[in-house]
Amino acid sequence: MKLSSYSGSWYPKGGAELEGLLQERFEESRRRRPYLYPGGIGFVVPHAGPAYSGAVAAAVYRSLASLDPERVVVLAFPHQGGLEGVAAPDVDRVATPLGETAIDPAFGGFPLAPDARICDHSFEIQLPFLQRAVPRARITPLYIGRLSAEGRAAAAEALAACWRPGVVFLASSDFTHYGRSFGFVPFPPDHAAAGCLRELDDEYIEAAATLDSARFLETLEGNRATVCGSGPIALLMETLRRLNAELYLDKLDYQTSGELTGDYKHSVSYAALGWFPRASFDLDEGDRAALLESAERTLEELRRAGQRKAIPATGGSPALQARRGMFVSLHQERELLGCVGNISGRGPMAEEAAKLTLAAALEDPRFRPAARVPGPIHIEISALTPFRRIFGAAQCRVGSHGLFLKLGDRGGLLLPQVAAERGWLAEEFLEAVARKSGLGKHAWRDPKARLYVFEAEVF
Repeated sequence: MKLSSYSGSWYPKGGAELEGLLQERFEESRRRRPYLYPGGIGFVVPHAGPAYSGAVAAAVYRSLASLDPERVVVLAFPHQGGLEGVAAPDVDRVATPLGETAIDPAFGGFPLAPDARICDHSFEIQLPFLQRAVPRARITPLYIGRLSAEGRAAAAEALAACWRPGVVFLASSDFTHYGRSFGFVPFPPDHAAAGCLRELDDEYIEAAATLDSARFLETLEGNRATVCGSGPIALLMETLRRLNAELYLDKLDYQTSGELTGDYKHSVSYAALGWFPRASFDLDEGDRAALLESAERTLEELRRAGQRKAIPATGGSPALQARRGMFVSLHQERELLGCVGNISGRGPMAEEAAKLTLAAALEDPRFRPAARVPGPIHIEISALTPFRRIFGAAQCRVGSHGLFLKLGDRGGLLLPQVAAERGWLAEEFLEAVARKSGLGKHAWRDPKARLYVFEAEVF
């Protein structure tokens, strides 16, 4: 058994003080992100001290607590380098002010290495969070060193072969390290720095969502990125791709130390990311009914009294507090009267359904206002998953995927049901979304075009 060397430096050495700090960070996380999707199987979590990245990290650990996993495999790395391949530390227990945690290296069949050589805060800073969130889980730390593409594939095969329900993977990493002390100053530390950092980190997160580790690493290299845990993230991506290639990445939370301190001359970015299967985004029957009732009452009041008043959904589960992409379509028989939505969620679903209903009835420039059309109107709501970038027609599954195309300042979206109703092939679907964007039908082939797929729950 060893005492974590980060106790009393990276976090308080007193148990009550540390417990209080973690409680504050978990409460802050709940305020920042009240609802988290269930069923994640892999996460990226930051590893600065809890006083800095703790609120962002807590989003991942709240997700873990709801999963109550049997085992958590933490993919860490030694900041000082010097490790080839993947290794587990040769230590059986690690103590923090919250108690002792047993270390179980028996996952994946990787060799042991002296803890004194590879010990690093990228793993041990996670221990207090693990002790608080999943005290019954078996903990397997794996340190990721230099890996060739072939070595990464072999390690991912070993991890995927050992996986079973109840096993969750964490990759420990901070994102952009900005400032002269990090040798990375691609833009000045002025009022625009916060937006530039977010833009950089979003590019890396978008690449991670593809589950294509080579593309992710190429994206980092092309930007001279200072993402310190790129090795663990790349191995996690390769492992998840072997388990389920149709996962969707959700950015649970994001913050920079510059935001916390007000000093952008030296800033580290923290991102909490999770990969989820399609089913994690499904609403239950009560939630669907609550959203439809909200939309119907809003439209009825608009048509009856001419009042533009959004009536929020009542009842339903906490899932309706999620901010996610959603579209509302109005039909009469087979005729479309209006369809308006947003792709990322401006507000909670409980409020957005009614607002989008009003917009579809009054603001869709393609049609006369639906509110003035006599007769019954059918309301259809499409709740979207997060988007995932693709790189060609072969990655589009017609009938399941919707498409979003962005090129320059133009963009267009088509819901999954559009292609299914028309019986399009993948390339026809891509041509249609290009035309919807106000571009030529072959615009999706432009190297500067960005294509994304998503799925939708339609009700």
